[in-house]
Amino acid sequence: MGSMTAAADVDPLALEQQVCFALAVTNRAVLAVYRPLLEPLGLTHPQYLVMLAMWDHQKSQDSGSPLSVKRIATALQVDSATLSPMLKRLETLGLITRSRSATDERSTDVELTDKGAALRERAIGIPPAVVARLGVDLAELERLRDALTRINAAALAAGALQS
Repeated sequence: MGSMTAAADVDPLALEQQVCFALAVTNRAVLAVYRPLLEPLGLTHPQYLVMLAMWDHQKSQDSGSPLSVKRIATALQVDSATLSPMLKRLETLGLITRSRSATDERSTDVELTDKGAALRERAIGIPPAVVARLGVDLAELERLRDALTRINAAALAAGALQS
């Protein structure tokens, strides 16, 4: 009966009970772990995510074709307006090129430059460095990623991120 009382005593509005609070704090903390690892590459975390999408595409069977801004935005679950300034900056850094699509003039194609492709070799050590700095078991991080992926899918199914 003690556990029923303990559950009843939990304030559903207590800050420490909020998933959104735990996610927000964890997001800031984990990004702070990434920051010094990405600085030598000249990338911010959002730019790193774009480069991950570009490197994934380069390894895919579609690698001969450019990646559209729309496909990058979909992969990163951001809108094109959010993505455009990042792509402009990555182009200024010489990591990507942007051009009008040959098949659809309304679409912009994005391709890695040789410098952008080569940066992958320098970035390869980032994931294990993050794991080491967090000091959390890799299997636990994988379970967390899987749980967050399921929660994200449920939020999207519930209408999150719809315009």
